[in-house]
Amino acid sequence: MKTTTTWKSGETFTSTCRQSSIEIDGAIGFNPKALLLSGLAGCSGIDVVMILEKMRVPFSRLTIDVEAEQTEEIPKVFKNITITFHIKTDPANSDKVQKAVDLSLEKYCGVAIMLKKNSAIISKLDIQPE
Repeated sequence: MKTTTTWKSGETFTSTCRQSSIEIDGAIGFNPKALLLSGLAGCSGIDVVMILEKMRVPFSRLTIDVEAEQTEEIPKVFKNITITFHIKTDPANSDKVQKAVDLSLEKYCGVAIMLKKNSAIISKLDIQPE
């Protein structure tokens, strides 16, 4: 895996990976730490979707909120990370959805595994009936 990040001006950079790019900005928009949280959501979300598809669990919506508490001292690093999965599915599927989330965060999502080396990750599940 390789990315190339190019300074534009001020605190703004453009980072490219394969054929996609994203803007990083220290003042507005996505800063590096927000990208890390988005990376956690994306990594785990991909796993959850793939696992649920293999389990044949139907769902119509998945939204993932990630919040991090930071230390007070510099460098400010994440202490606790809370990841909440909001999924629209039949409540009867809640055990299977929880299993998919647990498998992702404990076994498959490399971003979660890396972050856990420094920060506690707390997961929450919000089942929204179809």
